Amino acid sequence: MGNCHMFLVLLQFGILVVIGKPQVPCYFIFGDSLVDSGNNNNLATLAKANYLPYGIDFPKGVTGRFTNGRTMADMIGEILGFDEFIPSYASVTNDGQMIRGVNYASGGAGIRCETGSHLGDRISLDRQLCNHKTVVSRLFSLHRNTTFTNEYLGKCIYVVNIGSNDYINNYLLPTIYTTSSKYTPQQYAASLIQQYSNQLKNLYNLGGRKIVVFGLAKLGCAPAEISVFGTDGKRCVESINDVVKYFNDNLKPLVDELNHHNHDAKFTFINVSHISRLQKAVPFANIPCCEVGADWQCDHTTTTRHIRALSVYYDGFHPTEFANNIIAVTSYFALSHMDASPYDINHLVQL
Repeated sequence: MGNCHMFLVLLQFGILVVIGKPQVPCYFIFGDSLVDSGNNNNLATLAKANYLPYGIDFPKGVTGRFTNGRTMADMIGEILGFDEFIPSYASVTNDGQMIRGVNYASGGAGIRCETGSHLGDRISLDRQLCNHKTVVSRLFSLHRNTTFTNEYLGKCIYVVNIGSNDYINNYLLPTIYTTSSKYTPQQYAASLIQQYSNQLKNLYNLGGRKIVVFGLAKLGCAPAEISVFGTDGKRCVESINDVVKYFNDNLKPLVDELNHHNHDAKFTFINVSHISRLQKAVPFANIPCCEVGADWQCDHTTTTRHIRALSVYYDGFHPTEFANNIIAVTSYFALSHMDASPYDINHLVQL
């Protein structure tokens, strides 16, 4: 199947509207700025997106999403049939919202607690899991039926998209963080995977069963990394992609191990690096869509530089809604067994 044909398939799926009740009772989102929906808005941090041109194409305008429109997590929620976007943990105001799901993601957050600290406050994955424990406790109090609540939580979809900052805002910043002097790339990936394994087990122990683990994109293709490190005539900074590959290559084995040791677990791996092959035909593949500042985030403006529907990156690091659509739809309807393993989200919800 050629790239053009695949894009047509993706666009067809991308406008899919699910009528009726959602396919799952609730949907929980963990991660970093790729799926943050506003949890950083009131934090003391440089990692904020609560200003234009972020949200320029989002139905509700500026919300704190690090893109022009919807995130990949938003789109997955729409395909699952939710008629409203899952609220950020910072904005949840009532039990009715909480029952349908919560978005805990935080820009700058990582698997490691110190990741992103030079940017300011952020909600690390450990802290996100603590917030989820609070929500789960509330759900048990509301239902007052342990068996029902456990069954309810077991039917929900959990998306975890994190790890990029453990490289961009940790390992690849040797003047700020010491990890690159303490670990070889292989050792660092192994250390991350070990910590991530414990965190995913924690999520399982909190009732999660259908857990979607997203791999990392090819971070060396981000406009910011290209500008800082140069590509030596290639399309991307391959030395960075090589370092990140050690982590990605360990994610599928981690998912397989978690499924093997937990008989009722249904973890699945989404290979974002492989899915990104669909973006190569986009005209502005490695150029920021908005005007960026020294921190590679969008400048405060109401305009963008390139056609947003023909761009992969909105700023120096974050994908456009168009690129998010490719990832979201392909994670739900995998075009190849390489995109999702052991199942895509479409099959996961039916298990």
